[in-house]
Amino acid sequence: MAGCRWFRLEAGAMPEPPPSPFSHPGFQGCIGVARDDITPPVGIYARNWGAATQDTAEGVHRPLTATALTLQQRPEDAPLVLISLDLGWWRSYRDEWYVRGYLLETLDLPPERVMLAFTHTHAGPVLCRDDNAKSGGDLIAPYLDFLRETAVHVVQSALTNAVPATLEWRYGRCGLAANRDMPDRERPRFVCGFNPTVPADDTLLIGRVTGSEDECLATLVNYACHPTTLAWQNRLLSPDFVGAMRDVVEAYTGQAPCLFLQGASGELAPREQYTADAAIADAHGRELGFAALSTLAGMLPARTQLAGAGVIESGAPLALWKREPKTVSTRLAASKTEVEFPLQSLPTLAELDAQISVTSDRTLKERLARKRRIREGVGEGASARMPIWSWQVGEALFIGHPNEAYSQLQTELREKFSGRPVVVINVVNGHYGYLPPSALYEADLYPVWQTPFGRGSLERLQETCGEAARLLLSLRNQT
Repeated sequence: MAGCRWFRLEAGAMPEPPPSPFSHPGFQGCIGVARDDITPPVGIYARNWGAATQDTAEGVHRPLTATALTLQQRPEDAPLVLISLDLGWWRSYRDEWYVRGYLLETLDLPPERVMLAFTHTHAGPVLCRDDNAKSGGDLIAPYLDFLRETAVHVVQSALTNAVPATLEWRYGRCGLAANRDMPDRERPRFVCGFNPTVPADDTLLIGRVTGSEDECLATLVNYACHPTTLAWQNRLLSPDFVGAMRDVVEAYTGQAPCLFLQGASGELAPREQYTADAAIADAHGRELGFAALSTLAGMLPARTQLAGAGVIESGAPLALWKREPKTVSTRLAASKTEVEFPLQSLPTLAELDAQISVTSDRTLKERLARKRRIREGVGEGASARMPIWSWQVGEALFIGHPNEAYSQLQTELREKFSGRPVVVINVVNGHYGYLPPSALYEADLYPVWQTPFGRGSLERLQETCGEAARLLLSLRNQT
């Protein structure tokens, strides 16, 4: 056959060793899952878009939820706690700590073992008690009270329901996300919208939790895509595409709760967005949901591997593989570290207050108010220290941070740790701004002029995350 080379084992030559078994990386231990409804009251202040003409939510598209996953080696051990919440982003570090600090104190949890991960919907309530004087703002403080009590309750429920289980992973693909840094044809700038000329990271990472009888207890969907289908015209509270995605996955898995974990989506969003049409958000969710199900359907049964079982001579020599039980890692470890980012040249708080006081333009005033809250959060120095949460969960790595990194973060980390699932999560335990690659800092681009962080911050984050992960793995090797 032209172009082919045929190889034959010569007489007396030593055969190569059998191939290594194939399996899905995983963790085996005590795993709990629970969900609570966190839909805010209709009428709450929900103005997330500068172009919006209304301030309050007038209805509910789909419920907003908080879903907790707890991970322990043994029931008596301190857990790792992951909560996926259908919320957008924190405006104030004080409000974030009001919720998370209460959870840590009430359940006596160390900070490095807890991640509150927002799905990043842009159709949720505004989480800033400083907006209490605005229409519907009087509902924000009571909602924050409700939110922190619910966070405690959902974690307690997950721990109470925890059982021996296995969490295993498989990578897949989904074409929902597209690059959204589009050059403006009329001005020397970039706008936020579908750019078909630049490829997007379409990596999908699926986790499956199974019990002792191989029943599905939960799924995890880690995917990078801004939930910005519903925009300034929308008047409904909604998890955006995440809600329909969950419905699709849960219908197939016996209603086992599905946690969505927002990946490094700084430049990624659906092609079709900025609408009030909830049907489009649902269609996006189905696209992601069916991609998740396809990935799930290709997984081996829990705690199973394929091992080489020799060759059968037929019309062709046929390599045989057989299923056999697999020993799954029970390793859990957690760390919290910090990375120092340079700050861009930013107005002082006094300067921002002066600009806000003389501005009558509604959109500009909203931008300035957001910038003021960011400035207050990062301080008025030349740099700011940002936290990073790193977990080892069996053979997988979890990396969580409070900002909106571009997808370069996850692609680089997955390349560095290519033998492992790497779960990268944006908007964890806070929020301040975007982290674009250094090369984009010369552009007139929203993520560049929105962020307080200077050139090179994303690259510093990548390096520090890699160092933290390597340290976790080296500690494992010493035990």
